[in-house]
Amino acid sequence: MHKRRFLRTLALPLAAAALPAARAQPAPAAPTPRAVVGHYAALVSAGYEDVLAAALAMQTALAAFAREPSQEGLDAGRKAWLAAREWYGQTEAFRFYAGPIDDDKGPEGRINAWPMDESYVDGVEGKPNAGLINDKRVPITKAALARANERGGEENVCTGWHAIEFLLWGQDASADGPGKRPYTDFADGGRANADRRRRYLGVVTELLVDDLRSLAAAWAPGARNYRERFERGDAESLRKIIVGLGSLSRGELAGERMEVALSTQDQEDEHSCFSDNTHRDIVANAVGIENVWLGRYRRRDGSVLEGASLRALVAARDAALAEKVTRQIAASVAAVNAIQPPFDREIVGGRDAPGRARVQKAIDSLVQQSKDLVEAADAIGITRLTLVSPAK
Repeated sequence: MHKRRFLRTLALPLAAAALPAARAQPAPAAPTPRAVVGHYAALVSAGYEDVLAAALAMQTALAAFAREPSQEGLDAGRKAWLAAREWYGQTEAFRFYAGPIDDDKGPEGRINAWPMDESYVDGVEGKPNAGLINDKRVPITKAALARANERGGEENVCTGWHAIEFLLWGQDASADGPGKRPYTDFADGGRANADRRRRYLGVVTELLVDDLRSLAAAWAPGARNYRERFERGDAESLRKIIVGLGSLSRGELAGERMEVALSTQDQEDEHSCFSDNTHRDIVANAVGIENVWLGRYRRRDGSVLEGASLRALVAARDAALAEKVTRQIAASVAAVNAIQPPFDREIVGGRDAPGRARVQKAIDSLVQQSKDLVEAADAIGITRLTLVSPAK
């Protein structure tokens, strides 16, 4: 989740202009706007199906670990979390237009809220008895955790990917590696309240799975759901698609997840700070944007879903512009892949530090990418956008 205190929304109207008439002789392969919207819906559905499957695999691994805590079980749980994050990160290209994940009732705040005050959940260095886990007055149920999430402050995060991440890795006190929580924190006879820690891990994972299942249902084909309405949206749905890509490019990824951390040089401002997985979060977000633009997604089972794309739609109006956007998005993917882990080491140092230069190059590419996406929207007749942008 973006940190709201750093964000503002550009004061531009929400209305989308009508699509202009097509040229008299469009390219034979040019898709219709409705075809692009329909294929986008198929991409979203496939993405959430894959995340749900990966989260269920993680849930199985974590349940096995909780039944019999061991180093091997903890390692397996961590591996499953990392694997599932790869799929979730790509779906963040489907956000920022008040869809099922982040409308007023959406679960995004329970799923991916950050940054996280670790002491709200469990004991930390200097506060060994802090947190919901160590407060036996607090019931560890899905309803209770959902109510407690972000209660009293945005950093009071107690659900979602990052709560699970903290439970698995613990605080990251290392300069060059992730947290090193011992498996004995979950074993009877080890750290206090191990039974509540095990229960918390199971309940918070089940809540995440429930929320991901709701998103998969909202985008499932052949149902009376959000997808059915979205597929009939034509120009308005195209506008939402581009708002999602542009807002993730500029406001969230370049801004919240990179510029803020680069400015503060603070480990607490990186996205997945406990596991040192931030570099992969960034890559997955950039790949998700490219997936939507190209209309192509490689699924968890290795199959490829491909169809009517924004690129083809824009190319039918302005082939050179479509190629420019494609090159810029590919450059962004290359730039984020060049960031070296751990991210919290990349962001420190002087102005000319190599790591900071790599992060800045990625930011610059993403900023340009967002501008190019606005130009692409204009080419297909969508001239008024509302994008998320960092506060000045």
